[in-house]
Amino acid sequence: MRVTEKGQVTIPKEIRDRLGIIPGSDVDFVADEKGARLVVVSGQGNRSNEDFESWINSVSGTLDTGGMTTDEYMEWLRGPRDDLGSR
Repeated sequence: MRVTEKGQVTIPKEIRDRLGIIPGSDVDFVADEKGARLVVVSGQGNRSNEDFESWINSVSGTLDTGGMTTDEYMEWLRGPRDDLGSR
């Protein structure tokens, strides 16, 4: 593996897959007595759109607003807003 003029290296696909390194992951190099280690700071914690849609589908229908509209629910949740005057 060679280091480019910009100090970049390509992490082999097998290693990326094994460590869960995806585009946008944060990694770090840590020097120790044997050389340097690659440490994943954040990997699969970065959700893709597909993961997010899957999560949305899994929680869909879990909140019962009792027939309130979004505005009614937000007012119930937060309380009335003084800056809007009385309704």
